[in-house]
Amino acid sequence: MKCARIAALAVLSCLPLVAAAQADHSHDAHAQTQQAAPPASPTHEGHDSGEPAALVLRTPIPHLTEADRQAAVPVSAMHASGDNSIHTYSLINRLEAWNADTGTGVAWEAEGWVGQDINRLWWRTDGEVVDGETEAANVEALYGHSFSPWWDWVIGARQDFKPGDSKSFAAFGVQGLAPQWFDLKLTGYVGGDGQTAARFEAEYELLLTNRLTLQPLLDTQFYGKSDAERGIGSGFSTAEAGLRLRYEIRRQFAPYVGIVHEHSFGKTADLRRQAGESVSDTRFVCGLRIWF
Repeated sequence: MKCARIAALAVLSCLPLVAAAQADHSHDAHAQTQQAAPPASPTHEGHDSGEPAALVLRTPIPHLTEADRQAAVPVSAMHASGDNSIHTYSLINRLEAWNADTGTGVAWEAEGWVGQDINRLWWRTDGEVVDGETEAANVEALYGHSFSPWWDWVIGARQDFKPGDSKSFAAFGVQGLAPQWFDLKLTGYVGGDGQTAARFEAEYELLLTNRLTLQPLLDTQFYGKSDAERGIGSGFSTAEAGLRLRYEIRRQFAPYVGIVHEHSFGKTADLRRQAGESVSDTRFVCGLRIWF
């Protein structure tokens, strides 16, 4: 019994030493774990997000090179922006025919340019032939200078062949793409006889599919004074609204069908009534749109 008591006392005296050794071992293991683990990703205001720690990138991300940029965004097949090469572009926006109560007709509207990205020589023409007689025809030659990535100012001359006798005008204005991709043209004219005029055109292309496009168009004209010989009254003269649906067989070649409404206002409408003509006209058209 005496030996058992001595053994028990020896064991009890060793327990504090064993506990201390275990505590030191746990502390060392915890310290090693903290050193081996990557730091936790901090969240807003320095608080721990509670999510697993982010992986440490061992290989740095290489810097982008010019070759990488060109591979991601290849240079346009037409030409690089801002170069000094001479380029050309021609668009027959409308070449259409109709058969209505007012007669059978053909109309055209075309434009194009030759030059560089900043400075260009523009040309425009539009007209209308009804029952074999030319009722309206004009051509414009304009110098255009880009003053922003999407806008040009233009200045030049316009020649009217019909209606009435031929007349010449000085022309000036702006054209370009407005927000939401509206194609706008605003041009003013001053004639040798003191006649002044202004024309506003707005056009939009709504892509329905990769090949099917709906094209609304608005064309309005104003004149400073009346010209009875040409059937023109002062003030707000005419407005034409059209809606055309085209199918691009190729990007450069697209047949279309559409509806066009034209209306005369003010003194122009009075002159048309006096001549026995209608002040408004609605017609269905079919035609082609071509560019090259």
